[in-house]
Amino acid sequence: MNIETLNLNSKYQKNELKEFLKKFQLNFDETIDYSLVIRKDEEIVATASKSKNIIKCFAIDDSLRGEGVTNTLVTTLLNKSFDQGIFHSFVFTKPSNEDIFKGVGFKPISKTDKVALLEIGMNSIDKTIEKIKSQLNWSENSDNGLLIMNCNPFTLGHQFLIETAAKTMDNILVLVVEEDKSSFPFIDRIKLVKEGTSHLNNVTVLPSTEYVISSATFPNYFLRKEDDSLIEFMKLDTKITAEHFCKKLNISTRFVGEEPYCDITKKYNETMIETFKEYNLKVCIIPRKEMGDCAISASQVRALLKADRLDEVKSLVPKCTFDYLTSEKGKEITERIKNSNSVH
Repeated sequence: MNIETLNLNSKYQKNELKEFLKKFQLNFDETIDYSLVIRKDEEIVATASKSKNIIKCFAIDDSLRGEGVTNTLVTTLLNKSFDQGIFHSFVFTKPSNEDIFKGVGFKPISKTDKVALLEIGMNSIDKTIEKIKSQLNWSENSDNGLLIMNCNPFTLGHQFLIETAAKTMDNILVLVVEEDKSSFPFIDRIKLVKEGTSHLNNVTVLPSTEYVISSATFPNYFLRKEDDSLIEFMKLDTKITAEHFCKKLNISTRFVGEEPYCDITKKYNETMIETFKEYNLKVCIIPRKEMGDCAISASQVRALLKADRLDEVKSLVPKCTFDYLTSEKGKEITERIKNSNSVH
């Protein structure tokens, strides 16, 4: 049984893989950076791929079940990751394959009816939650809330949501999306949120970790497009937030801003409400802060920057953000936004 690395630059080989995956109702993921296949009489009979530290597009023909193919494919992929300095990996798979991966050392994180997420390696979701818990100085019987924000960049709208939530709860945890796929880098986004909330004594700002709105939990988020898997990933991401972050950190309420513009974010909020009901958790939707007749949004700020209308941005962002935008680094990012077609 020969295992081979697929040439992802070969249109023919990539199409071969796509056709094989179709038999398992799987789509080829264009973010894949490494693919393995096993052939029988020159036909693909098994495959597994990875995108950085995420294993995906795993499929084995029934004729090979019980022959240790999973172990061979997964071990080879993990060895490749080790060579690249990656020591913690996730796998997306169908719930029916969950036991197969548990058998080779993966630990389950969460699952929906259609997708399961497991992990292996040096980190784990339990270690991550314990680390967050050690940074929260919350009393045992306090009433705690959660906000998860990208803040690309941090606006008066974000500040208003946090201030409103902080008035109603003993403590607020703000998780800033850590995945760096936005116009403004994570290190700057979280710095601005910390500066813009420093007057709120009951607010703690921390990185979201790779377990919240990341390529590992919600790969569609940064694509901003709808496909068949979108709802499942929304369910998965909100379920992980509910059962691991909220339940284990004694958080009763997640706060979100009302979404007047983005249909995907609106659908995400609706999915979250349904998921949180299952865990007896609350979702509080706060009306957005408005300027004129429009709700303030980060996308609006980026659009103004793209149009070279910095003066109009001043009324939409806190002083810390405007000072950043007028700094040398901020000016560099603004220039990139002007020359980019990205929605983020």
